[in-house]
Amino acid sequence: MTDLRADHLPPSGAPVRLWGRALKSRSLVLGAALTLIFVLAALVSFLWTPFDVTGIDIANKIKGPSARNPLGTDHFGRDILSMIMVGARVSIAVAFVAVGIGMAFGVPLGLWAAARKGSLLDEVIMRGNDLVFAFPSLVIAILITAIFGPSAVNAIVAIGIFNIPVFARLTRSGALTLWQKDYVLAARVAGKGAARISVEHILPNVTNLLIVQGTIQFSLGILAEAGLSYVGLGAQPPTPSWGRMLAESQTMISFAPHMALFPGLAILLTVLGLNLMGDGLRDLFDPKLRGRS
Repeated sequence: MTDLRADHLPPSGAPVRLWGRALKSRSLVLGAALTLIFVLAALVSFLWTPFDVTGIDIANKIKGPSARNPLGTDHFGRDILSMIMVGARVSIAVAFVAVGIGMAFGVPLGLWAAARKGSLLDEVIMRGNDLVFAFPSLVIAILITAIFGPSAVNAIVAIGIFNIPVFARLTRSGALTLWQKDYVLAARVAGKGAARISVEHILPNVTNLLIVQGTIQFSLGILAEAGLSYVGLGAQPPTPSWGRMLAESQTMISFAPHMALFPGLAILLTVLGLNLMGDGLRDLFDPKLRGRS
């Protein structure tokens, strides 16, 4: 039997050309490099940090950058570089799992809604998305915290819930255009059901959209985690968090600016790297740019 997807398989040598275009993309390369730095810092922190992040050294509190402490120390004498490394682990883990939750629930809902376009099910899913969008992740986090208490897990749940409608809407939008394609119509004529068509033909063709949106939501997840930690709803002491480091430094910024500068730069550079990488991936997967090349 003829493979109905044959016309949509990448031609021979496509991965090589894709890598070639990727390496020529300044946004993608710079974004990937910035992101990789913080991912490596997070991974290294599992095995080693310059100092114990839970150790208090009052004699060395609020010290500026030095050979011993390259990024200085905080008001408890803790090494800021070590705290940023462990904080990267927390921020990346929270954002990664939250994006995973959004994809795990949002993508199937979007595929389901597109397959049943115009039905009551489609309407229920879309109005449910609107309901979730009406409550920002911070409000959801406050609600969850009021019930279960503040923690990194509750921050993950709050951000993940907010990600579900994002991926559901994106998947539905991309899938609706694909349901009119000839290869999908041929699959329906061949007797394939909506679920099988969605998995075999629709999902592979919206994967590029999901990858690009995933990088964007990843950066937003890091910002959201920092915001939740800043107001005390994220990771709890003694676990370091970039947002809480900023909160603790706000009253000392006039005489110890390094306490706010370095965690702020960590957030800025990580989010910038992910956004640049998202822009690069979007350009890489853009069919119009592919057609020109």
